[in-house]
Amino acid sequence: MTSPRLRVHQAGVTLVELMIAMVLGLLVSGGIITVFLTTSHSNRVQNQLARLQEEGRYAIGRLVGDLRMANGHYCTNTGGLANQTSSGVLLDGLRSPMVYANNLVGAMSDVTTNWGASPYPAKPTSPYYFPSFLAMRGYDCTRTSCTPVVSKVPNMGTNVDSRVVGSSVLTLRYLDSSKGWALGGANSTVTTDADGTVAAIDLKQGRGEPPVTDFESGDLAMLANCSSAAIFAVDGGGARISPAAVSTALDGNTGKPVALQPQSAPRLFDFKKDFLTVTYYLKVVANDDGSTTGALIRRVNGKDSEMVRGVERLDFLYGVEDSNGNTSYLTAAQVDGGTNCPPSVPVKLGNDPGCLWRGVKSIEVRILMSGQQALPTLAASDTRYTYASDGITEPKPPADAGRSVTPAQQGFDDRMLRREFSALVALRNYNP
Repeated sequence: MTSPRLRVHQAGVTLVELMIAMVLGLLVSGGIITVFLTTSHSNRVQNQLARLQEEGRYAIGRLVGDLRMANGHYCTNTGGLANQTSSGVLLDGLRSPMVYANNLVGAMSDVTTNWGASPYPAKPTSPYYFPSFLAMRGYDCTRTSCTPVVSKVPNMGTNVDSRVVGSSVLTLRYLDSSKGWALGGANSTVTTDADGTVAAIDLKQGRGEPPVTDFESGDLAMLANCSSAAIFAVDGGGARISPAAVSTALDGNTGKPVALQPQSAPRLFDFKKDFLTVTYYLKVVANDDGSTTGALIRRVNGKDSEMVRGVERLDFLYGVEDSNGNTSYLTAAQVDGGTNCPPSVPVKLGNDPGCLWRGVKSIEVRILMSGQQALPTLAASDTRYTYASDGITEPKPPADAGRSVTPAQQGFDDRMLRREFSALVALRNYNP
């Protein structure tokens, strides 16, 4: 028999107490996990929204910078109205460059409409003014096609490196006036013939100017001041150039431009390098997780650069001033086929095809930005968005039937934040 004094007192928790403790622990853990998931979701949403806003502003800013330069030619430009008197004198007008070269299109990039493609004329055989449709041209694109027909850019599709379905395209041109060589005085010099036309130009590299070796044999020259310009073929390259022989000019001896007076601050440019062709379009690119998104592509003289990702839509409207002085916002197809054009330079092509492109005084640009990566925990209301080009002004779901193209049709996930950005850009080179 055991003595009471040797008994050891034993104590512990009951099964009920253990179960209660476990339940309380699970409740606390569940609360912590819920708070963590909510905080993580909120953080991902806020980060995506902040990134979307930042990249949207950058994309619009990049577009606006180039749009403002459209049609810029040294210290003059090709846009705006020109009032022609009965004697043929142009008043308050801006002169397009006179083209003497035989291969203008060959020296340019991204020429989507060549000579002879309706409604544009056959290749000229005598000097002519730089035509409107080569200065700027836009293309409105639906889910299946573009109007006018566009080339020189990838075809639309959902695969990587395709052009984003339903995204518009715009090609514009302007002269990089920071380049070139100043003529006269201690700078590069011009030798003239007895009739005042250019016989030769001796290039000399001045401060801030490119080396004369940049002007290569076969490049076209552009001679310009603040009121006129001429584009012509040349023989030779480097330090000494001269107007080209008859075989590479237009209309025999008219391939020689008139020399400009030193007082007008003339400058010689390498047309092939200094006259920029800038094309904007959207391309499908791959994310790190294997999904796809759209990227804003800026193509300069045939070379693509990716500006920003997450751009799913790109649309333009063109503010055009007609012959009555009225401004209307038109689609690219309406501008391309318009005939109520303001007076411009004297026409030497038989008519003035695409003449409304010279009447564009402002451009409204719209883009749709996405967060690029899907957020499966987004509520349905969070994925709603507006996009004016669809005619939708109140937030609607991505798959709404009223949209001209949906993210799914572009190959993009619906479960993302999306925001519209827009800007109205006045063209600084338009002079009414």
